[in-house]
Amino acid sequence: MTFQKNIFFNLKEKLIYIEKFIAASSLFFLLALTLTQVILRNFFELGFSDIDVVSRHLVLFVAFMGAALASEGGRHIKIDCVNSLLSPSTKNKLVFPLLFISGLICAIFFYYALQFWLDERTYAPANEQLALYLALIIPIGFFTLSLHFFLLSFTTQKNNTPE
Repeated sequence: MTFQKNIFFNLKEKLIYIEKFIAASSLFFLLALTLTQVILRNFFELGFSDIDVVSRHLVLFVAFMGAALASEGGRHIKIDCVNSLLSPSTKNKLVFPLLFISGLICAIFFYYALQFWLDERTYAPANEQLALYLALIIPIGFFTLSLHFFLLSFTTQKNNTPE
Protein backbone atom coordinates (compact mmCIF):
# COMPACT_ATOMS: atom_id res chain seq x y z
CA MET A 1 0.00 0.00 0.00
CA THR A 2 2.82 2.44 0.76
CA PHE A 3 4.41 1.68 -2.62
CA GLN A 4 1.19 2.72 -4.37
CA LYS A 5 0.96 5.85 -2.23
CA ASN A 6 4.57 6.72 -3.12
CA ILE A 7 3.74 6.37 -6.81
CA PHE A 8 0.69 8.61 -6.38
CA PHE A 9 2.65 11.20 -4.39
CA ASN A 10 5.50 11.22 -6.94
CA LEU A 11 3.00 11.61 -9.77
CA LYS A 12 1.32 14.47 -7.92
CA GLU A 13 4.64 16.25 -7.32
CA LYS A 14 5.67 15.97 -10.97
CA LEU A 15 2.25 17.09 -12.14
CA ILE A 16 2.37 20.12 -9.83
CA TYR A 17 5.82 21.06 -11.10
CA ILE A 18 4.70 20.85 -14.74
CA GLU A 19 1.54 22.85 -14.02
CA LYS A 20 3.45 25.57 -12.19
CA PHE A 21 5.85 25.87 -15.10
CA ILE A 22 3.04 26.02 -17.67
CA ALA A 23 1.05 28.55 -15.63
CA ALA A 24 4.05 30.81 -14.99
CA SER A 25 5.37 30.68 -18.54
CA SER A 26 1.87 31.23 -19.97
CA LEU A 27 1.35 34.25 -17.73
CA PHE A 28 4.73 35.69 -18.68
CA PHE A 29 4.10 35.07 -22.38
CA LEU A 30 0.60 36.59 -22.06
CA LEU A 31 2.00 39.76 -20.47
CA ALA A 32 4.78 40.02 -23.05
CA LEU A 33 2.41 39.56 -25.99
CA THR A 34 -0.12 42.03 -24.63
CA LEU A 35 2.53 44.65 -23.96
CA THR A 36 3.99 44.11 -27.42
CA GLN A 37 0.56 44.48 -29.00
CA VAL A 38 -0.13 47.73 -27.09
CA ILE A 39 3.23 49.19 -28.09
CA LEU A 40 2.79 48.15 -31.72
CA ARG A 41 -0.70 49.65 -31.92
CA ASN A 42 0.02 52.91 -30.11
CA PHE A 43 3.44 53.80 -31.47
CA PHE A 44 3.62 52.12 -34.86
CA GLU A 45 -0.09 51.85 -35.74
CA LEU A 46 0.49 48.19 -36.42
CA GLY A 47 -1.07 45.10 -34.88
CA PHE A 48 -1.26 41.39 -35.40
CA SER A 49 -4.62 39.66 -35.16
CA ASP A 50 -3.06 36.37 -34.12
CA ILE A 51 -1.70 37.96 -30.94
CA ASP A 52 -5.28 38.46 -29.74
CA VAL A 53 -6.13 34.83 -30.47
CA VAL A 54 -3.04 33.59 -28.64
CA SER A 55 -3.73 35.93 -25.71
CA ARG A 56 -7.27 34.64 -25.29
CA HIS A 57 -6.03 31.06 -25.20
CA LEU A 58 -3.17 31.88 -22.83
CA VAL A 59 -5.78 33.14 -20.36
CA LEU A 60 -7.31 29.65 -20.54
CA PHE A 61 -3.89 28.08 -19.94
CA VAL A 62 -3.39 30.18 -16.81
CA ALA A 63 -6.96 29.55 -15.61
CA PHE A 64 -6.89 25.77 -16.04
CA MET A 65 -3.42 25.34 -14.54
CA GLY A 66 -4.38 27.64 -11.66
CA ALA A 67 -7.56 25.65 -11.06
CA ALA A 68 -5.59 22.40 -11.01
CA LEU A 69 -3.08 23.84 -8.55
CA ALA A 70 -5.87 25.22 -6.36
CA SER A 71 -7.65 21.86 -6.32
CA GLU A 72 -4.41 20.16 -5.31
CA GLY A 73 -4.08 22.41 -2.28
CA GLY A 74 -7.72 21.96 -1.34
CA ARG A 75 -8.37 25.64 -2.08
CA HIS A 76 -10.75 25.14 -5.00
CA ILE A 77 -14.20 26.70 -5.05
CA LYS A 78 -16.62 24.73 -2.95
CA ILE A 79 -20.34 25.28 -2.81
CA ASP A 80 -21.27 23.49 0.35
CA CYS A 81 -23.67 25.23 2.71
CA VAL A 82 -24.11 22.03 4.73
CA ASN A 83 -20.39 21.84 5.57
CA SER A 84 -20.69 23.99 8.69
CA LEU A 85 -23.45 21.75 10.05
CA LEU A 86 -21.52 18.48 9.75
CA SER A 87 -19.38 16.95 12.44
CA PRO A 88 -15.66 16.39 11.72
CA SER A 89 -16.16 12.61 11.58
CA THR A 90 -18.90 12.98 8.97
CA LYS A 91 -16.69 15.35 6.97
CA ASN A 92 -13.90 12.75 7.02
CA LYS A 93 -16.29 10.10 5.70
CA LEU A 94 -17.41 12.35 2.84
CA VAL A 95 -13.95 13.38 1.62
CA PHE A 96 -13.35 10.37 -0.64
CA PRO A 97 -16.80 10.24 -2.29
CA LEU A 98 -16.87 14.00 -2.95
CA LEU A 99 -13.37 14.07 -4.43
CA PHE A 100 -14.13 10.99 -6.51
CA ILE A 101 -17.39 12.50 -7.83
CA SER A 102 -15.55 15.74 -8.66
CA GLY A 103 -12.96 13.73 -10.57
CA LEU A 104 -15.68 11.83 -12.39
CA ILE A 105 -17.46 15.04 -13.42
CA CYS A 106 -14.21 16.56 -14.70
CA ALA A 107 -13.51 13.33 -16.59
CA ILE A 108 -16.92 13.59 -18.26
CA PHE A 109 -16.15 17.22 -19.16
CA PHE A 110 -12.81 16.05 -20.57
CA TYR A 111 -14.52 13.45 -22.76
CA TYR A 112 -17.03 15.88 -24.22
CA ALA A 113 -14.45 18.66 -24.64
CA LEU A 114 -12.23 16.23 -26.54
CA GLN A 115 -15.15 15.13 -28.72
CA PHE A 116 -15.94 18.77 -29.45
CA TRP A 117 -12.29 19.49 -30.30
CA LEU A 118 -12.10 16.49 -32.65
CA ASP A 119 -15.25 17.70 -34.38
CA GLU A 120 -13.80 21.21 -34.67
CA ARG A 121 -10.60 19.79 -36.14
CA THR A 122 -12.58 18.11 -38.88
CA TYR A 123 -14.26 21.32 -40.01
CA ALA A 124 -11.72 24.03 -39.11
CA PRO A 125 -10.56 26.15 -42.04
CA ALA A 126 -6.87 26.49 -42.77
CA ASN A 127 -6.67 30.02 -41.38
CA GLU A 128 -7.90 28.90 -37.93
CA GLN A 129 -5.40 26.11 -37.30
CA LEU A 130 -3.52 28.12 -34.64
CA ALA A 131 -6.66 28.69 -32.60
CA LEU A 132 -7.64 25.07 -33.09
CA TYR A 133 -4.49 23.68 -31.53
CA LEU A 134 -4.44 26.28 -28.78
CA ALA A 135 -7.99 25.22 -27.91
CA LEU A 136 -6.60 21.84 -26.86
CA ILE A 137 -6.10 23.42 -23.44
CA ILE A 138 -9.79 22.87 -22.70
CA PRO A 139 -9.76 19.04 -22.81
CA ILE A 140 -6.23 18.97 -21.35
CA GLY A 141 -7.33 21.27 -18.54
CA PHE A 142 -10.30 19.09 -17.64
CA PHE A 143 -8.08 16.01 -17.81
CA THR A 144 -5.58 17.51 -15.35
CA LEU A 145 -8.39 18.58 -13.04
CA SER A 146 -9.87 15.09 -13.06
CA LEU A 147 -6.44 13.58 -12.51
CA HIS A 148 -5.89 15.87 -9.52
CA PHE A 149 -9.25 14.99 -7.99
CA PHE A 150 -8.68 11.26 -8.47
CA LEU A 151 -5.17 11.48 -7.01
CA LEU A 152 -6.48 13.52 -4.10
CA SER A 153 -9.24 11.01 -3.44
CA PHE A 154 -6.71 8.18 -3.21
CA THR A 155 -3.98 10.02 -1.30
CA THR A 156 -5.99 12.06 1.21
CA GLN A 157 -5.56 10.73 4.71
CA LYS A 158 -8.69 9.89 6.67
CA ASN A 159 -7.87 12.45 9.38
CA ASN A 160 -6.66 15.14 6.96
CA THR A 161 -9.65 16.67 5.24
CA PRO A 162 -8.97 19.40 2.72
CA GLU A 163 -10.60 22.63 3.92
